[in-house]
Amino acid sequence: MFKFSSLPQVAFNLIPDNNQITTKLPLKLRTSMIEIMPKILRPSLQLLPFTAQKALLLPALTSVFQEPIEDGDFEFLQGKWLKISIIDLNLHWWLSFDQNKLVMASKSELVASDINEDVSFSATGDDLILIAGRKQDPDTLFFQRRLKIEGDTELGLEVKNLIDAIDIDQLPSSVHSLVAFSADFLQSTRDELATL
Repeated sequence: MFKFSSLPQVAFNLIPDNNQITTKLPLKLRTSMIEIMPKILRPSLQLLPFTAQKALLLPALTSVFQEPIEDGDFEFLQGKWLKISIIDLNLHWWLSFDQNKLVMASKSELVASDINEDVSFSATGDDLILIAGRKQDPDTLFFQRRLKIEGDTELGLEVKNLIDAIDIDQLPSSVHSLVAFSADFLQSTRDELATL
């Protein structure tokens, strides 16, 4: 099973301080990088089989939400399905909770079992990184219509509350560094664009 802690720390040590990038790279280049990244990632991620996506994502989510899972905070998702969509990457995942653990299914598995999602969350990859990096809160993005919650409203609010409770410090240090760097880079670029 894949573990984020097994990623070579040296790879993440190569990431420069965000202030260095912000001051060295022109705003136009940073903006272009942000715009082109989904176009570069989408084709390769589409080729990644669901089993590989599941092998990467499920342990990461279990790690991030370890304390809420142990505290029984996910029981509201028992027998229910949450769809998460990263719209600019055309990625979709279905999550539920069963036997005290998070479970993940593909669309074809849900269709075969004649199951539909009860609630869905969709946003761009940038906005999800900003949420994870604590640069934006889900409520703000929801009211700006950048985070869409559809389906069972009560279930959606419970999921949103769990997202609000994410503690980025619980991520392995290498992943924490990557998320923090990406969120800082995105937010500082957006802030600078807003001043023009």
